[in-house]
Amino acid sequence: MTNTEFFQGKVKTVFNTDEPDKVLIQYEDKVTAGNGRRVDFPEGKGKVCCSISEFLFKELERYGIRTHYLDTFPVSIMSCKKVEIIPVEVVVRNVAAGSIVRQTTLEEGTKFDSPLVEYFLKDDVKDDPLLTYDRVRLMGIDPQPMKDGALAINTVLKETFKNIGLTLVDFKLEFGYDSNKNLLLADELSPDGMRLWKIGTSESYDKDLFRKQKGDIVEAYKYILKQLRGYA
Repeated sequence: MTNTEFFQGKVKTVFNTDEPDKVLIQYEDKVTAGNGRRVDFPEGKGKVCCSISEFLFKELERYGIRTHYLDTFPVSIMSCKKVEIIPVEVVVRNVAAGSIVRQTTLEEGTKFDSPLVEYFLKDDVKDDPLLTYDRVRLMGIDPQPMKDGALAINTVLKETFKNIGLTLVDFKLEFGYDSNKNLLLADELSPDGMRLWKIGTSESYDKDLFRKQKGDIVEAYKYILKQLRGYA
């Protein structure tokens, strides 16, 4: 990599390369909450989040779900297809937790008969507001392919985590278009963007440990990675 142009995100740095359709994504030893209002720098977090994301991207590709993932090197840098990120975060919920509990009459732990797909504007200044399906359409974005993709991803990930004793409560996705206008799953797939509970409990193995100051996220993430690799 000789081109050093880069974009600094909250917990990842994206570098352009000499190949116009490829970027390098470096996972940093950093965690944030409250849209960046709370920050810490846990050692080893970047490496484990990169490894979990690598595993899950490869798992999804096995099921025909297209992602931006290409390769990983050496331990916390991922080579990915360059995409134009859609400014909409897609959230899939299997169990009520987090904002949906705060904003509705649903009780935490309520299981949904079918997954709920929600859309949020990707804009920290506006505090990532909830969007409707029609609002997304009015923004000039077709939400249906993202919804279809999110539900397919949910099916694979739910089973993957069930096999290691965890309930996939909810998770966030980002999608983007490559240079050929193909819709690809982008960003990362790690417990930073998920809620994972030990089956039959509400014991967290995700970033809620940091949000609620209830445990060591790096140790929890290492446990997940170990279980995923053992399952595979």
